[in-house]
Amino acid sequence: MTPTKLIRVALALAGIGAGACSYDITNPNSPSVIGDNPSAAQVGAAARGILIATRQDVADWALDGAIFGREAYRIDPADPRFVQEMMQGPLDPGSRAFGGDHWLEPYSAIRSANDLLAVIGTASALTPEQQSAVSGFAHTMQAYNFIIVLDSHNEDQIPIDVGRDASAPPAPFVTNAAAWDHVIALLEQGATELQGAAFPFTLPPGFAGFNTPPTFLQFNRALRARVAVYRGDFAGALTALGQSFLDVAAPLDRGVYIDFGTGAGDLANPLAVSSQTSENFGHPTLETQAQPQVGGGLDRRFSTKLVKRPRGSGGTTNTTPVQQLSSDLGWVRYPLPSTPIPLIKNEELILLRAEANIGLNNFLAAIPDIDLVRQTSGGLAPYAGVVDQPSLIAELLYNKRYSLMYEGGHSWIDYRRYGLTASLQSIDRVGPPPDVIFPTLPIPTAELQAHP
Repeated sequence: MTPTKLIRVALALAGIGAGACSYDITNPNSPSVIGDNPSAAQVGAAARGILIATRQDVADWALDGAIFGREAYRIDPADPRFVQEMMQGPLDPGSRAFGGDHWLEPYSAIRSANDLLAVIGTASALTPEQQSAVSGFAHTMQAYNFIIVLDSHNEDQIPIDVGRDASAPPAPFVTNAAAWDHVIALLEQGATELQGAAFPFTLPPGFAGFNTPPTFLQFNRALRARVAVYRGDFAGALTALGQSFLDVAAPLDRGVYIDFGTGAGDLANPLAVSSQTSENFGHPTLETQAQPQVGGGLDRRFSTKLVKRPRGSGGTTNTTPVQQLSSDLGWVRYPLPSTPIPLIKNEELILLRAEANIGLNNFLAAIPDIDLVRQTSGGLAPYAGVVDQPSLIAELLYNKRYSLMYEGGHSWIDYRRYGLTASLQSIDRVGPPPDVIFPTLPIPTAELQAHP
């Protein structure tokens, strides 16, 4: 199934109601397509549908991105593809669970947003300001989901004109540069549309502090800053960061999150598994490369997100010809089934500002932001290394790796952008075949088949 031929499956894929997190909808397994002149309740259900579709890929992306970026292993004797296909290849574009992943789910959210955008202007129950605010919400969430597609399909072309009727020809592929331009256009349009004092629906708790159009705009601007840094537009990044929720006096974990829960019809965080017996492991280099705290012990970001587990437990050591991997690190990053996963948080924004200033050679402006994160989050001493661009980039990437680990492929994205993936110890096994860090996921087979 391709995004251009997509049946409206966002909610059917979810199969969840999430009442405790305000994701509730009357019939999530058989949703009706929103029609002209929707009521406020129908608009709210459609908005929740976008979030439900978005939530479907968040945890999976955090795990897969961590494997590609050598933050994690998943040593699962029942499915060796986590350490064979994902670390040695070839990546199978016909498998939605592996090489063909991170495509259908974000495109489902994008298509759900298109359904809402197509009719929001006819919603007579809403004021013009409310209609505009809903459009701003939808365009921003579309941009977030396109970012996931582009982050995971770094060297491929993707379709962006996916609001077509299911009977229409498939949307053409565009270059990734054009797709990033489209993301920026969505964010800019969303920023213009986020008007009024309130949305005509309630956002879930993970959006606390960002659940009105003016505060949701700060989330929009945070995403805009991330995209600007990805594209090397460092001056533009500083402008967007000035309009975001970046605040050096605020908690570093303040941000926008996707909620999970254990209530009836809800979805538990699938990364909240046993640190001692699950198949998910921390990559050993997270320990060996962690810097020491001032008072002893390793970087607090390492010691609060990972714990030791006995070797030999739960498949910690596997010496089959395929796997041959070992780790004695278990994850406690998501301790409870209700622990949310961040979409973007203050800690990342501070480091994005440092990265932008490094890119502009404003080294003395970058170091205080790096030190704030090093000291507050890591318990480390202030930066005392060489003050030049290569040294500060290395220090920045270290801090982004430990501050954002297991949250959405950040190491894979960041080290790839700078051509430094070799420093992530890409060759865990010499083979045959040897381990590699892939530069991109392939376009799914179904999408290619739809394009003659």
